[in-house]
Amino acid sequence: MSEIIEKIFESSLWNSRFVVLLAVIFGLVGAISLFTVASFDVFDTAQNVFFTYYNHEHSETFHQDVVGGVIGAVDLYLIGVVMLLFAFGLYELFISDIDAAREGGEKENKILAIHSLDQLKDKISKVIVMVLVVTFFQKVGHTEYHGALEMLYLALSVTAISVGLYFLSKVGHHD
Repeated sequence: MSEIIEKIFESSLWNSRFVVLLAVIFGLVGAISLFTVASFDVFDTAQNVFFTYYNHEHSETFHQDVVGGVIGAVDLYLIGVVMLLFAFGLYELFISDIDAAREGGEKENKILAIHSLDQLKDKISKVIVMVLVVTFFQKVGHTEYHGALEMLYLALSVTAISVGLYFLSKVGHHD
């Protein structure tokens, strides 16, 4: 009798992993939503560029606004990529390998291949850092500088980000 209860319990416990499908499905919905919003933002920015130049009525901050709009869309796209990585990673870790990603020969899709939680965390954290970098540059584009000290701070910030990105690119590479 205890063997039957143990088998039922273990089977139920193992099948409870399918609750992860909720995170996978809604992660995909979130990614699609972010891609859609970002695409509309790019479309709106392009539309504003066309009509502003067509009417010859652009403001002093026109270029900054255009760059900010595009960078904001890139930010949303990157966050959408985080959601995709999250959804694919959870599915591969808890449910099954994605067979469609492995079809077509021996070349495996390395971007979406997730084999451990550490690998998923590493990929997501790299994209999140890129989101932060893009957000930083979006804010920098709208900042006014009034002195040499502020320009020095900007240069130091860009240098720190460059050094950080360099070391981030070295993480996970085992030569």
